[in-house]
Amino acid sequence: MGSPGLESGRLLPEILIRPPGPRARAMAGRLETSEAPGINTLVAGTTAMLWAEARGSNVVDVDGNRYVDLTAGFGVAAVGHRHPAVVAAVREQAEQLVHGLGDVYAHPARLELAERLCALAPLPAPRVYFAVSGADAVEIALKTSRLHSGRPGVLAFDPAYHGTTLGALAATSRPAFREPFTEPLEGLVHRLPYGAPSEQIQEILERQPDIGTCLVEPVIGREATRWPPPGWLAALGELCRRHEVVLAVDEIFTGFGRCGAWFVCREAGLEPDLICCGKALGGGLPIAAVLGRKEVMDAWRSDGEARHTATFVAHPLACAAALATLEVIETEDLLDRARTLGHRFGQALEPLRNNPGVTDIRGQGLLRAIELDAPTRARTLSTDLLHRGLVALAGGASGTVLQLCPPLVITEEQLDHAAAVLHDVLAD
Repeated sequence: MGSPGLESGRLLPEILIRPPGPRARAMAGRLETSEAPGINTLVAGTTAMLWAEARGSNVVDVDGNRYVDLTAGFGVAAVGHRHPAVVAAVREQAEQLVHGLGDVYAHPARLELAERLCALAPLPAPRVYFAVSGADAVEIALKTSRLHSGRPGVLAFDPAYHGTTLGALAATSRPAFREPFTEPLEGLVHRLPYGAPSEQIQEILERQPDIGTCLVEPVIGREATRWPPPGWLAALGELCRRHEVVLAVDEIFTGFGRCGAWFVCREAGLEPDLICCGKALGGGLPIAAVLGRKEVMDAWRSDGEARHTATFVAHPLACAAALATLEVIETEDLLDRARTLGHRFGQALEPLRNNPGVTDIRGQGLLRAIELDAPTRARTLSTDLLHRGLVALAGGASGTVLQLCPPLVITEEQLDHAAAVLHDVLAD
């Protein structure tokens, strides 16, 4: 049964027991004895909290505390946690087909989702390559580009976060899977500062003819929550076209409404070759995809088996959830809502600049950031907010940025309350 009053997911926080409560501490201790360190983050500090239930913009922990989620579950819950339309779609699909046969035989929901994504893609003659995670989508984009361009080098930017996968292909025996991608990327990734001048990009593309791919986030997500200089993305796109470099845009975090548009690259005047997307797409279920120009995606044509696949690719339940999610974004006008509420939230946060230690307030739509003046301060702030009933995460290796990316269905009252709590905590 759900928690009393959580049916709407539109409630303010209520802290009954200072987190982490006794049940959370006990469960975290048990997890420590069964989960590997590194993936088990529950016992690493004093903020261990276990989620028991979530709906809309609310989360309830195992000790009965209720929170407002300013993370949207890493950006996944753009339409809110456990949206009724998503739950209904998954339930209906589960009555028909829970699992299919991956890349061998398709199913109707997969076809419908592929067509829907092609209709949304800001690309000419787009094609979809389904993935099981954001990192998987990035892998597909890098492989697609290598097959198309024949050049293994990659231009990337610092800071950036694109995932953490490594090594499975190198250990695979069949040459048909391995040989097109055997040259390791280590040593072939060339880095520039995010927002680097066009002259610097031009110089490295001329000096490194092995570069066949440019991989970029239109907005830096996890590592800094930072926007590029005006016009920078469009200029980058022009340079890539001039040098016949495949431009892959990582919209895994920003896609599907986070910044008030289906895709940030479209609003920036950028027409990439490949778009990696995920997170919000599945409405809570794991699914991702790469959208690409047909002439680039045609590089995958082969008489043999799929050279990049997964057992759960285009999973029926995830496809059904994704279709429902896209419908909710459209019918509930969440793109406009992200813009309107984002403007309201941004105005409410702006006075925080007057607090000692706050060096910047920035954002677009319902993606906002508070930059602080010392390492780990954002992590400390995250803990203080948790004790006040707000779930927020620190970004960047140094822990100087507090990232705020609530569900797009968050209420004005919840946002106003979050801003007020931030004022109180930072003032202290």
